[in-house]
Amino acid sequence: MLRFRNLSSHEVRQKSSAMDLVTDADEAAERMIARELGRAFPHAVLIGEEATARDPSLLNRLADADLAFLIDPVDGTKNFASGLPLFGVMVAAVVRGEVVAGWIHDPVGNDTAMAVRGEGAWIEYPDGRRTDLRVAPSVAVRAMSGCASWHHMPEPVRSTVAANLTGFGAVACYRCAAHEYRMAAAGHCHFLVHSKLMPWDHAAGWLLHREAGGYSARFDGAPYRPTFHEGGIICAPDAESWRTIHERLFGLTAMSLASSVGAGQ
Repeated sequence: MLRFRNLSSHEVRQKSSAMDLVTDADEAAERMIARELGRAFPHAVLIGEEATARDPSLLNRLADADLAFLIDPVDGTKNFASGLPLFGVMVAAVVRGEVVAGWIHDPVGNDTAMAVRGEGAWIEYPDGRRTDLRVAPSVAVRAMSGCASWHHMPEPVRSTVAANLTGFGAVACYRCAAHEYRMAAAGHCHFLVHSKLMPWDHAAGWLLHREAGGYSARFDGAPYRPTFHEGGIICAPDAESWRTIHERLFGLTAMSLASSVGAGQ
């Protein structure tokens, strides 16, 4: 937070594009989080977004690790670097390829959304208070609000989805999966659509949404797993809503869609 709205130009760098940034704050936060997790869990595999940018082979250790932590030190870096107070810290615990716990911390609001597999999801505040999380009830498509990140999709799926989003009540993109997952898990929107599935962006939020009563699956209908990095994801209040959203967005069969977006790779 000391670096928020206090970054010099040399402390902000592009990775793959002008929308994909890293700052000195990202790297320093990841080092701190990894150091403390390493002290608490000395045998755990630590997989941070920035460390993986330097060494992509780290991801190969996720599937078989007895315990691994996925770390996104600043989710929403573009917002952070732009001075927008919409960013978060995401950590997920993974046991042999299965997400078992997740945390999404809001540094601005200073509270943390948490989920433990089979034990529910909640927000915990600095004074110890807790608020249970629950997804929104199902509604008709025209009444649905949601968040959709479609700009990474390949054509012609990209144009199809962008056009079909007009069939929903309201659609936004906050450039921050951390807050989008928190919104969906708290019932403040009905659905999420993401096409890029890097595990530090989704593992914690996926579990948060699931433990809050939601349903999700990849674009081809297969279950989400943090070891899959392609194929997109739709999060919805329930399975029937998922099918309705999928049909309204794509207008394609699951098989042809899976071929279009490379699901399961």
